[in-house]
Amino acid sequence: MVADLTELLSNSKMVVYAKYEGLTVAELQELRKMAREANIKIKVVKNRLVKVAMKEIAAYKDTDASGLTGQLLYALGSDEDFDAAKILTKFAKTHAKMELVGGFNGEGAILSKEEVTTLGSLPTKNELIAQVVDTLLSGINGIVSGLENKPETVEAKPAEEEKPAEEEKAEEPAAKEAKEAEPAEEKVEGETKEPAADAEKATA
Repeated sequence: MVADLTELLSNSKMVVYAKYEGLTVAELQELRKMAREANIKIKVVKNRLVKVAMKEIAAYKDTDASGLTGQLLYALGSDEDFDAAKILTKFAKTHAKMELVGGFNGEGAILSKEEVTTLGSLPTKNELIAQVVDTLLSGINGIVSGLENKPETVEAKPAEEEKPAEEEKAEEPAAKEAKEAEPAEEKVEGETKEPAADAEKATA
């Protein structure tokens, strides 16, 4: 038993302990299932055995173990730093008879109940990575969107400026032709009026 505990403690990045008096067997099974899914080990052992195992590990041999009293269960996590704290904190929120007591990290530093609760409320490493990736992608998407829209604005301006110039060029010949056509029309009208007057005289 001590050898197994020594190995578990040696491989753990954090150990959290809590009072569980009053929890039913079914509730403990529920806790073990939650812990197993997060790769956390739940151990219900005598505090004396835990103290003996701690003395066998360099990181824990000088750790103050005076707080290991009463009926305790231990959550040991070897993957993520805060997983053990997260599991017990989450379970304690829905099970009033679960009372967090404290813990210690992989370097043997003691953690208070408040520190365990705070660590248990932090996002996991994967959640933090996802948040950072989302932030970076949002920034990149904004830059790409700005670059895609910029050429459209630049191309639209020359088109609007060139159009009036083309219209002016097209209007110049038409105006010139109109001016040249005006005297000719007056002359024609004058020529047609004279024969009409002669015709009236002949009739009279």
